[in-house]
Amino acid sequence: MSPAASAGLRPASAKQARSRRGARRINSGRRLFAFDRRLGTRLVAGADEAGRGSLAGPLVAAGVLFDYGALSTREARSLRALNDSKQHTGLAREELFPLVLRSAARVAVVSRCVRGIDQRGLHRTNLAALRDAVSAVTRDVDGDLVCLLDGFSVPDFGRPQRAIVDGDATSAAIAAASIVAKVTRDRLMRSLDALYPAYGFAQHVGYITPGHSAVVRARGPSAVHRLSFQALCYEGEEAVA
Repeated sequence: MSPAASAGLRPASAKQARSRRGARRINSGRRLFAFDRRLGTRLVAGADEAGRGSLAGPLVAAGVLFDYGALSTREARSLRALNDSKQHTGLAREELFPLVLRSAARVAVVSRCVRGIDQRGLHRTNLAALRDAVSAVTRDVDGDLVCLLDGFSVPDFGRPQRAIVDGDATSAAIAAASIVAKVTRDRLMRSLDALYPAYGFAQHVGYITPGHSAVVRARGPSAVHRLSFQALCYEGEEAVA
């Protein structure tokens, strides 16, 4: 018996269900833009980060400002696949990246280095990076504006803001920021791979994998590993240049 039949579906029905799921993925941007438009403001800024849970490399935050009074139908349609960066392959993110840059009114990127993360702590560094990204993208902007942040509100920020849980899968502005942050950070990690080729940064972009942990145990952490993290692979090791 086929899987479709055992599930009580005719083969055609199973195919239609897959088609509907595919259509939702392809048109996810329409849902995300609809959320932003329902906020009732012309200007919507979103901020998100990449690399918060990484063992090595910087934390990168991005801010994206959409002007819904100027965004054309063509630009919105070009981003019909826009979604949380984690829902896309690396190739798909690279394809969306220039489309976001063309469609957004403003884009800003900030990076926080490994030693800063070690000194200040990850959470404080993350909040400061999100604040700086959304501040940069809204600097000197007049008019009806709301700032959306993925998961966290940020202190010392003089703009109306909303923290959206799973914001990168809810808001177009946050999703666009997640694409910019992720693509930017992945490119940085590939450049670090050339400096530290033994660690495989081009493959895992600094996140913990069995292979990454094995190299750190064998060679010790590099100068771009976050030594403040309580990682088992760090036990008894010192950073190497």
